[in-house]
Amino acid sequence: MDLREYLRIMRRSWMWIVSAALMGVLAGGVLTYVVKPTYTSETQLFVAIQNSGSAQELQQGNTFSQARVQSYVKTVATPIVLQPVIDTLGLNVTADELSTRVKASTDANTVLINISVQDYSPVQAAAIARAVAESLVHAVDTLEKPKTAGESPVNLSVVTPAAAPTSPSSPNARLNLILGLLFGMAVGIVAALLRSALDNRIRGEAELRRVTEAPLLGGIAFDQDAVKKPLLTQSPAQSPRAESFRQLRTNLKFANISGQARTVLLTSSLPGEGKSTTATNLAIALAQSGQKVCLVDADLRRPMVHDYLGLDRNAGLTTALVGQADINDLLQPWGAEELFVLTSGEIPPNPSELLGSEEMKHLVARLEQEFDSVIIDAPPLLPVADAAILAQFVGGVVLVVSTQKTRFQELEKSLSGLELVSANMLGIVLNRLPAKGPDAYGYGYYSHDKNTLSSAKSNKKIRSTTALRDENVEPPAKYLDDFDRTLFKDRG
Repeated sequence: MDLREYLRIMRRSWMWIVSAALMGVLAGGVLTYVVKPTYTSETQLFVAIQNSGSAQELQQGNTFSQARVQSYVKTVATPIVLQPVIDTLGLNVTADELSTRVKASTDANTVLINISVQDYSPVQAAAIARAVAESLVHAVDTLEKPKTAGESPVNLSVVTPAAAPTSPSSPNARLNLILGLLFGMAVGIVAALLRSALDNRIRGEAELRRVTEAPLLGGIAFDQDAVKKPLLTQSPAQSPRAESFRQLRTNLKFANISGQARTVLLTSSLPGEGKSTTATNLAIALAQSGQKVCLVDADLRRPMVHDYLGLDRNAGLTTALVGQADINDLLQPWGAEELFVLTSGEIPPNPSELLGSEEMKHLVARLEQEFDSVIIDAPPLLPVADAAILAQFVGGVVLVVSTQKTRFQELEKSLSGLELVSANMLGIVLNRLPAKGPDAYGYGYYSHDKNTLSSAKSNKKIRSTTALRDENVEPPAKYLDDFDRTLFKDRG
């Protein structure tokens, strides 16, 4: 997995990461709120050696002081220093308990002792710090005093008296929020990577390439309006949805450059992946390009084409297969172009037998003679064998894959089934792609261009080249890109 793949996962799961980061910030804020504030008071003492003041004695005294300071720092946490503090202030703690709240330290090559005390009360923190400093002075004086007689050679003086702090030392609200943010982001990123590793659904072209190298003929973005208005003719002429089907039509021509696959079967792995709407709109797009097209609803278990086009399905494919009527009497014209529809007819008890019969094979051959293109909407591959049977009679197969739904193993089984019957796999159509994000297929450009004038010019160019291409007339050279020149060169 390269860096681009990681970035794609991050973009795909950005809501997870942001939500986790916000939860981390919230947790940091709650922690800051519920934790009782702690105040820290500090004091500082200076260690000096009493001597006559000669240079040599001063040097020796300084060396002696630095050597003894570490011992005095350790002494701060002992009962000889802390017990007098407890007795003086009347604290209800032991010397060991108080030692956890008192910290002593010294800087290297200095004779300064730093003492800090933590307490829930700022006043008491300062009182304990002062008492500890005084107790340390007294303890050192006692420990260093000669047994014979005389004064202690060491003298400790308070140079920075303890004062009551005005703000708590903990919790640190800013630090807690930053740590909560970083921790939340880390959790979100780990969750995104784990989710990606465990998720075996096809989400875009990157996941598709893990399963197959079959050509990607097109991607159709998810459109909420398509639920109520599924047809290509119900969308604006230059909408991303309409453009995606025109692009699918063009790519299908390149996939079938030899022209041998005049009959194309559209199927999917599972029900509900959008094969029927894709087949219907592809037939409409082919008819709009000037071809004479026949759309056959061969899904004899769950026919949908007649619902989309508003046609009668009582007489159709099954009627022709059982010999009750001639196919010419069953074809229903639709729209202003030369699009003819053969609906499913009555649903039979034996769909697989009918679709695998010699009558079906002869029917497909007859349609190929009368039409430029024949589009067959077939049942899904995995639940039933109908599509695999039909694949042997047609020139090519297009597999519709619904993103966010189809899993790797399901796609692999479908492709294996088609390979088993030696089907001519023309390519794959990714359906219900997100309109934005790392898995978008690119048609959102036309509807999200911020520069309206530039977008209008682009759309005008698209209309011009598409119309001229469909009429088999070469457009002006200034409107031709490499893709268009290749297309007209192949046609010529």
